[in-house]
Amino acid sequence: MKSVDAHLAEILATVRPLAPLELDLEQVLGATLAEDVSSPVPLPPFDNSAMDGYAVRAEDLSEIPVTLPVIDDVAAGSTELRAVGPGHAVRIMTGAPLPAGADTVVPVEWTDGGTVSVRIDRRAEAGNAIRRAGEDVQAGDVVLGAGTVIRPAQLGIIAGVGRRRVLARPRPRVVVLSTGAELVEPGSPLATGQIWESNSYTLTAAVREAGAEGYRAGSVADDPAELLDRLDTHLVRADAIITSGGVSMGAYEPVKEALSPLGTVRFEKVAMQPGMPQGFGVLGDDQVPIFALPGNPVSSFVSFVLFVRPALDKMRGLPSGMPELVTARAAGPLRSPSGRRSFLRGALAPDGTVTPVHGQGSHQLAALAVADALIVVPEEVTEVAAGATVEVIKL
Repeated sequence: MKSVDAHLAEILATVRPLAPLELDLEQVLGATLAEDVSSPVPLPPFDNSAMDGYAVRAEDLSEIPVTLPVIDDVAAGSTELRAVGPGHAVRIMTGAPLPAGADTVVPVEWTDGGTVSVRIDRRAEAGNAIRRAGEDVQAGDVVLGAGTVIRPAQLGIIAGVGRRRVLARPRPRVVVLSTGAELVEPGSPLATGQIWESNSYTLTAAVREAGAEGYRAGSVADDPAELLDRLDTHLVRADAIITSGGVSMGAYEPVKEALSPLGTVRFEKVAMQPGMPQGFGVLGDDQVPIFALPGNPVSSFVSFVLFVRPALDKMRGLPSGMPELVTARAAGPLRSPSGRRSFLRGALAPDGTVTPVHGQGSHQLAALAVADALIVVPEEVTEVAAGATVEVIKL
């Protein structure tokens, strides 16, 4: 059997980062920057008030309380030049440009709120409640580097430096398709021998959680011709395709029957549990990667964590490889078959222990739903004693 590491290495050697595109601000959330973004101006671009209050000279506050005449108002967005002379005050709003001559802002809460004259009851030192030009960013500063994933805060600074479009790698478009004649849509009545289809929902959600665009294409019966037709329909919009089911050694394995003759997709046994049967390759002129995952729900999900998510990271232009491992202590004894790397579903506790959940079958989706970790047992280890250190993948 092929090792887990070798299978992942083959996948990562095949997939490529998506080509950068000029993306508008409305499209860029979740994309990965392919250029440095710098600011053409200082931020803030001018001295402005951090609070609603009164712009004054600090030297006029030497004796408190003091009453000063209010000679003007300045609102946020004002483009008129204003000034404050000795012994005067200007009422100012948050974000408004600081009048010439003023060196402090007295918050309105420290005053009587007057509009003709204002009584100030508390001294404000020079520089109080003033946002200085360039104190956040200097002109020419790089605010985001290439390789940064654009989340809400990063999108905000892109807009804040005046950029409407940036060069970025878009989120991969991933089509998810399940196979099996026994599958029916949730919400439909079940006949004898049928089950509600869950894999495409689970995997599409996993794709989206991994920062890609997930498109659920439903399910097809055990018909290789129908599968090829469906794949052909979706290839035009896919950067990657995920199928589940139809890859084992028995009869009625439509994914293997449909794709093996193409010569571009390989089906192999990987030394892991769950998820031993795996398929991977490329389709079409654009060499679109296809991940043919096993049909058991737990097997397909574990396969996604180990193989698909790292590939999506690479397509996004991010570091890729085996999921990060952390250490924990086994709360009880563990067993694993010789020659396979086991990924037992477990629950991590605050004290650093991890306990296998009840129900380790590859079909037991309810057990997976209450797990928050995969306990990794190496191929050469068949038993782990209670209290021993183990490596886990956090889910």
